[in-house]
Amino acid sequence: MASFAVRNFGCRANQADAFAWAEALGGRGLRLERDWRRSDVVVVHTCTLTGRADRDVRKFIRAVGRGNPTVRIVVTGCYAERAPDELASLPGVAAVLPRAEQGGLVDRVLALRGPEADAGAADRTGTSDALKARAFLKIQDGCDGRCAYCVIPGVRGPSRSVPPDEVGASIEDLDRRGFREIVLAGIHLSSYGADLQPRSSLPALLAGLGERAVRARLRLTSLDPRRTDDAFLDGILAGGRICPHVHLALQHASERVLRDMGRPVAPGFYEALVERLGRLAPDAALGADLMVGFPGETEADFEAMRAFLERSALTYAHIFSYSPRPGTPAAGRAQVPAAAAAARARILRRVAAAKDYRFRGRFAGRRLEGVVIRRGAGGRGAEILTGNSIKVSVPACAAPRRETVWVTVRRVLADRTEGEIEA
Repeated sequence: MASFAVRNFGCRANQADAFAWAEALGGRGLRLERDWRRSDVVVVHTCTLTGRADRDVRKFIRAVGRGNPTVRIVVTGCYAERAPDELASLPGVAAVLPRAEQGGLVDRVLALRGPEADAGAADRTGTSDALKARAFLKIQDGCDGRCAYCVIPGVRGPSRSVPPDEVGASIEDLDRRGFREIVLAGIHLSSYGADLQPRSSLPALLAGLGERAVRARLRLTSLDPRRTDDAFLDGILAGGRICPHVHLALQHASERVLRDMGRPVAPGFYEALVERLGRLAPDAALGADLMVGFPGETEADFEAMRAFLERSALTYAHIFSYSPRPGTPAAGRAQVPAAAAAARARILRRVAAAKDYRFRGRFAGRRLEGVVIRRGAGGRGAEILTGNSIKVSVPACAAPRRETVWVTVRRVLADRTEGEIEA
């Protein structure tokens, strides 16, 4: 049987795309191969958010060509949209599919392997088992924003939402197939529904999904804090189906830098928002994206962000350095020296690591519900992901991957959390 592998770069929306393609390819008779070195076709889903993302994609494609000279590589995603010729020139690349052609990706992969692929359709549940313990469902794509640093609106296009009935039907299907956690993904998830007729919203979608008789819990990906007012928070935190985990695309805490980014907020807005989240959901994981080294960022700007992170109710943060992207307004501005940006990133990562450690420590001795996301051979050792996004390693677990369990946190270390499954 012909085989395929999927290598995903970038955001949760990309993960949702890759999940759907793997399901479809498995259903059409191809076998999912975890090791791309043994695969006939490798689908590379790219990201172009930063220069490093571009380099990682090119490095991987070259490694595939060296490790498997007969492999056929299909490249798609944001990098493929921005610079298709650049990717097509790399060794082993058989096809580069821009966004408009992603609907034909499955047929393109099948054509590369010949007509025998459809002969014995694989069980798609088996494909899911091999790919993910959690399901990823893209409910929104594109972005109407014009942030000064971001190339994504140009390669993804305007915001587009999946109608609520289609979202609900997909969730019911995934629930029937045994997924107990479904990650709702989007490029700008907070804008969900604004383009639909009749107009809808993310809280309205979640309220409707809460009425469906499914076991699966839902986890949200990144939210735009500028669209996260009290009514929005009340809507997404109501009920018990949404995982207690909120991730905000803050980007910075200096009002001057945010204005230069094209993301202006009122003074004290972020502070009040995060503080309100901490009160509404005291056990929730509260995370943020924070960028260092944006053009014009001074030591005072950086210090404002460091102080904000330290005193805020955030429990973790993803820290990344600004990267000039072709065609964006910020790319032509005076750049912060790379060494200074790297030093600032290291400082914030230390602060973020300390906050994560303190947050996990709050749950020592407590019993939490989670999903089995990884199991060792014979049930020896497993990893549980709790609703509030703590990964707990356990010595033994009888439950299968995807299933919900109760775990008691026993020990919290700097690099991991350990616990035991409770009956």
